Amino acid sequence: MTTGAKPVKDLVRCSWGDSAPDYAAYHDEEWGTPLHGEVAMYERLCLESFQSGLSWITILRKRENFRRAFAGFEPKLVAQFGDAEVARLMADAGIVRNRAKIDAAIRNARSVLELDVPLDELLWSFQPKRHKRPRTMADVPAVTDESKAMAKELKRRGFVFLGPTTCYALMQATGIVDDHIAGCHRAN
Repeated sequence: MTTGAKPVKDLVRCSWGDSAPDYAAYHDEEWGTPLHGEVAMYERLCLESFQSGLSWITILRKRENFRRAFAGFEPKLVAQFGDAEVARLMADAGIVRNRAKIDAAIRNARSVLELDVPLDELLWSFQPKRHKRPRTMADVPAVTDESKAMAKELKRRGFVFLGPTTCYALMQATGIVDDHIAGCHRAN
């Protein structure tokens, strides 16, 4: 969760992390940090789905609105959303009003509740055995074998709107992989 602290200007960051203050804070405080817990992982899963086809900064700037609109991303609550809640969400200018993405968030909440393992355990099971730190942003892949496998398994389990590219972005955002480039202050 972003603390709102001002990002330090003189730090070396991945190039995208220096492009806007919102990005710098997200880069410095969250992206690539190992994340666990059903609510936290479900939130990121939803936000990555909503980002599909849009810029991440759009999602970051609407994040608090998403949290309010989607009951704090509590899967048990979102799974109960029906027609009235969908209509409310479609009228909410504070979020991305895309019916397919809204429906996916609700369906995916229901899928979370049907899992036979915790959501974070399932997602972390796709962590690569070895992961080479990228030297430059050009070395960062959009898709990996692990993200393809994750997308396939999530689809098998009833999840939607989560292809290999979205799954890789989820892996990066939640620290399942650490793609901070060499030289970045966040690189371990």
